[in-house]
Amino acid sequence: MTRTGRVAASVRAGWHSFLRRRTAVFFTFFFPLLIVVIFGVLVQTQPTAGGGSGLFTEPAVYYVPGYLAVVVLFTPLSRVGSEVARHRDGNRFEKLATTPLSRTEWLLAQTLVNVVVIGLAALMLLALVVGLTDAAIPLTLPVVGLLVGYVVLGVTLFCGVGALIGSLADSQDGVIATSNTIALPLLFLSETFVPLDMLPAWFRPATALSPLTYFARGVRATTDGGDVPPIGPLAPELGYLLVLAGLTVVFVALGARALPRTD
Repeated sequence: MTRTGRVAASVRAGWHSFLRRRTAVFFTFFFPLLIVVIFGVLVQTQPTAGGGSGLFTEPAVYYVPGYLAVVVLFTPLSRVGSEVARHRDGNRFEKLATTPLSRTEWLLAQTLVNVVVIGLAALMLLALVVGLTDAAIPLTLPVVGLLVGYVVLGVTLFCGVGALIGSLADSQDGVIATSNTIALPLLFLSETFVPLDMLPAWFRPATALSPLTYFARGVRATTDGGDVPPIGPLAPELGYLLVLAGLTVVFVALGARALPRTD
């Protein structure tokens, strides 16, 4: 079997495995929608002249990166991390080592499944945000292309981080605890829902250490959700996409290397 055939077979297996887990389907597709309904429809934004100085005081489009980050961040960390932990518990990596499918190909297949699943969830999320809030997103071909690029790279990056967590955590429960411990601070401290000027001045440089910051800034620049600091000579939406691509390569390589050969 060719490499393409091996990856395709693993993708099909991963897709059917995902559909069999109803809890995973619920949290992937419906939990983010609840976030939009609660914060975008019930709480709503309260924009003020010249920009807000508190939570949800920015225009609705400002929070689009935050809504997308819920699925781009949480789902890959927990799904890939848990899958790696299940393979370790069942000694499946030991069996995998006896097949032509390499660890990198296995991670690629898991990543492709997550890209498709989360891509569908992100599409539903954007439709709900546009339909239920005042967020006006210019859905031109360049904007759609950039948004697709950010979602694909963001999902791939956090699949790599999920592989690291699954390889290093001591159990499936440890994976979930570690994933939530990492994801919750990143979600609120990476310029998604909380504007940078609300954070203490001494902490603001630390947001540059979060990969999610570059995702949020790039999506915000793409959707025209607010002023975004430039990065390099390129337009912000392209500059942050390149940075995110570089980080994605690094974390996927680390995640693939961390996968155990045997356990």
